[in-house]
Amino acid sequence: MPKLLILGAGQYGMVAKEIAESMNRFEKIDFLDDNNPIAVGKLNEYEKFKSEYDSAAVAIGNSELRLDYIEKLKAAGYILPALIHDRAYVSHTASISEGCFIEAMTVINTEANIGTGCIISAGAIVNHNAVVEIGCHLDCGTIVKARVNIPANTKTDYGQIIG
Repeated sequence: MPKLLILGAGQYGMVAKEIAESMNRFEKIDFLDDNNPIAVGKLNEYEKFKSEYDSAAVAIGNSELRLDYIEKLKAAGYILPALIHDRAYVSHTASISEGCFIEAMTVINTEANIGTGCIISAGAIVNHNAVVEIGCHLDCGTIVKARVNIPANTKTDYGQIIG
C-alpha cells in the first residue's frame, strides 16, 4: 500500500488526512510542517522523505504556494493522488486532476473538469460540463452552474453560486 506525506499540518492538513483515511488506500500518513510538532519534518525537507513515502499531497490554503509545492513534489518523483472522500459523488465521466481534495458530500457531476491542486469543500456542487481551473478552492456549499468556467486560483465564499 502507498504511504502518503501531507505538506501542511494545519486545518487543511487535518481535512486531507481525514479524506485519505476514508479512502482506505494508504498504509501510512504523516505530515511535513514548519510549525506543528506532529510533523515528521519541515516543508522544505520533502526530498529527504522520498525513500519512505511514494505519494504526497499539499494541504496549504495559499493556492500559489500549493501549486508551487505540487510542481516540486512531481519533480522529486512523488505520486500526487487526488484525495476523494468516500462519501463524495464523482461522476465516472468527470475528470479530477492530481493534487486535489474532494471533501465529503461534494458532487462533481457529468463531464465536469477539476484542475490540478483544487480544494472542493464539503457540500459543494460542480454541475455538468463545468471547468474548475488549477488552484481553486470552492468553499463549503458553493454551487457551480452547468458549463461555467472558474478561473485559476479562484477562492469562493461559503454558499456562493457561480454562473
